[in-house]
Amino acid sequence: MNLKSKSKVIATSALGFSVELLVDIGQEDLDNILHLSKDLTKIFGEQGKLNETNIPKYFNSNTIQFLAKKNSKLVGFIIGAPLEIFKRESWSRYDTNLGQSNTIYTYFFYIEKKYRKKGGYAKTLKHIYLNYLKKKKYKYVTGHVKIGVSENFGSNSEIVKIFQHWYGQNKPYEYYRRIL
Repeated sequence: MNLKSKSKVIATSALGFSVELLVDIGQEDLDNILHLSKDLTKIFGEQGKLNETNIPKYFNSNTIQFLAKKNSKLVGFIIGAPLEIFKRESWSRYDTNLGQSNTIYTYFFYIEKKYRKKGGYAKTLKHIYLNYLKKKKYKYVTGHVKIGVSENFGSNSEIVKIFQHWYGQNKPYEYYRRIL
């Protein structure tokens, strides 16, 4: 593994914010992602934390990864993959698009807490991600979110299924589909 990631800068702002399409993760960004993911344990418990063992599942050639940086410091990331990669997961059978190769499942979207609801960083990262998927001819994006979150996605989204216990969480999660 190289020290530096290989990536393509997709967008920058005068305020030092940038979004990069990740091609190959480097050790520096990997270390920063592992550090940032510690915050996920507060939400999802230990199973939500990225580590040296599970990180290849998320950062590989089958996934689409974007990094958000503020003044060259990693502050967030979003990761998606074609729905078909999850065909062995029991939840995927509820999606009528399985096998159509037209859907991306978003399985990580994270912005460091101090950058949430400030400066539009999360919104910008998500917007660039969705536009990239459209350009790649995907028709839908899906994911699992806490109950009520998909209401914020507008009229182009629907709840496909509600899971009362999502991977050890004692809160219901909704599996949503959003038209791109």
